[in-house]
Amino acid sequence: MADKDLDIRFNKAVEVAMTMTQASLPQDVQLRLYAFYKQATFGTAVYNQSQNFDLRDAFKTNAWMQISHMSVDEAKENYIEIINSLTSK
Repeated sequence: MADKDLDIRFNKAVEVAMTMTQASLPQDVQLRLYAFYKQATFGTAVYNQSQNFDLRDAFKTNAWMQISHMSVDEAKENYIEIINSLTSK
C-alpha cells in the first residue's frame, strides 16, 4: 500500500513539474529534478558515450550518475520533496 501511495504522490509531483517553466527554475534544480526523475523511472544510469558529444547531455548524465546509488523509492521521495519545496514558496 505504501508503494502505491508513493507512486500517486510521485505522479502528482510530476504533473506539477510539467506546469513549471525552465526559466523559472535554476539550472542546478533542473538537473537534480532530472536525475531524480530518471532514477525513479529508469533506475541506475548506464553511461553511454556517443560520438555526438553534447555538453548539456553530459551534465544531465553526470547528475543522474551521482545519485545512482539511490533506490527508486528514495529518488521518488527526493523528487517529491523538491517539487513540494518549490510550490510552497
